[in-house]
Amino acid sequence: MSSPLPLDAAGRRRSPATMPGYLSGRPPRNKSLRYPADPPRVEEIIAVMRAAGDRIHGDRARGLVVVLWRAGLRIHEALALTESDLDERRGALLVRHGKGDKRREVGMDDWGWEHLSRWLSHRTQMPVGPLFCVIDGATQGRPWTPTAARAQLRRLATKAGVRRRFAPHQLRHAHAIEMAHEGVALNIIQRQLGHTDLGTTSIYLQGIDNAEIINAVHTRRAPMMPASAGLRF
Repeated sequence: MSSPLPLDAAGRRRSPATMPGYLSGRPPRNKSLRYPADPPRVEEIIAVMRAAGDRIHGDRARGLVVVLWRAGLRIHEALALTESDLDERRGALLVRHGKGDKRREVGMDDWGWEHLSRWLSHRTQMPVGPLFCVIDGATQGRPWTPTAARAQLRRLATKAGVRRRFAPHQLRHAHAIEMAHEGVALNIIQRQLGHTDLGTTSIYLQGIDNAEIINAVHTRRAPMMPASAGLRF
């Protein structure tokens, strides 16, 4: 007879899915799948933020969206942030353990800080811990899991009527493309995203629409040469 499952902090039986080794040896369902760079448009992201509502859970969701979108963090980087990693005066966030356990600082604009501030005011009333945490019950202040965060974003996207995949990494793609549109140098985008080489960064920019590429080339000026060259066709 198998031993009973241990209890969680609230005194409830833990789900087998929370036990170490539950998925050991099983390949993830999305293994080998490659999703196209299809980032949401600005109006779609804003629609999702509005769908979150103005209560505490909505403020947490909006805070996560702006950190993913306006700072370009990976989901695990965003969920590992603590309050002490934020420097609003400088507009900086400290990523202590990025991909490959690399440490870096990234920037975030004033608009992003403004929308994060509502969640920050709630967070100070909870136990010390990760910036984005569990809100309710005996586990208040504990880490908010990536699975739960992704599920909430999907629900909000459905509620907002967004008819495309709305995942944390898509917001990171949107961040990269928008910075490229704004004329930010490629090497700065690379540093912001925490990429080791420009080749990876260029993959993120594949979401630029074909029409933009055609228009950029189509509107180039005619070739110029000095009048003294004396060349004729």
